[in-house]
Amino acid sequence: MKQPLKIGHRGAKGHLAENTLESIQKALELGVGAIELDVHRCRTGELVVIHDFTLDRTTNGEGEVAGKTLEELRALKIEGKFKIPLLKEVLDLIEGKCRINIELKGSHTAPGTCEIIRDYLKNRNWSYEDFIVSSFQKNELFEVYGIDPNIPIGILSKASFPEAIELGKLVKAKAIHPSIGIITRANVKLSQQQGFLVNVWTVNDPEAIQRMKNFGVDGIISDYPDLL
Repeated sequence: MKQPLKIGHRGAKGHLAENTLESIQKALELGVGAIELDVHRCRTGELVVIHDFTLDRTTNGEGEVAGKTLEELRALKIEGKFKIPLLKEVLDLIEGKCRINIELKGSHTAPGTCEIIRDYLKNRNWSYEDFIVSSFQKNELFEVYGIDPNIPIGILSKASFPEAIELGKLVKAKAIHPSIGIITRANVKLSQQQGFLVNVWTVNDPEAIQRMKNFGVDGIISDYPDLL
C-alpha cells in the first residue's frame, strides 16, 4: 500500500496556533510533505495567512481581515504571543523542505497569489510541483487558471464528488480535495481514473486515517500530522 502525502492542516493545528509560523515550523519538525494554509487579502493588498474572514476567533482583534491594513494586522496577537504571517514569510520558511497548498479563502486572492508564485518560481528555488492552489470559490480558481494554467489547482468539495470532478476538468485541476464526510472508496477510484489526485481533509482520528489509507488516497490533511 502506498503511503499518502502527509499534509499539515494550517501547519500543525492540533499542536500550535493555526496558520502561524510556529505551527508551520512544528509541522516541518513532524515530517510533513506539504503544508495547507489559508490566505486573505488585507486592505493594503498584502496576502496574509489566516483562516476566518474575521479576526475575532483567532486573534485579540475584531472585524474583517479585508478591512484592516497590514500594519493593523501585524499589531494583533494570536493566543497572546503569535503573529499573523504573510504568505511570503511562510514560503521563505518552508523553501526546499516541503510543498504548499494555498487555499484562496478571501475574495480577490487569486491575482496576488499567482504573482507571488511566479516570483518564487523565477527568483527562488521553487517549481510548479511545489504548489497547489485550492478554493471553494470557483471564480478564484478560474482566475488562477486564466493567469497561469500551469499552476496546479485543487478543487475543494464538501458536497458533491461529481461536481468537483466536472469543475476540475474545466480548470485542468491536478487534485480533488474532498471532505472526509463525502469520501468513499468508489469516489477515490473514480477521481484517480479521471486523472486527479485525491487529498482528503481533515482527518484526525487514527481509525479514519487508516481507512483513508485503505481507500488509496494520495494525500491526507490533518491537524495532527504526527499521526500520519
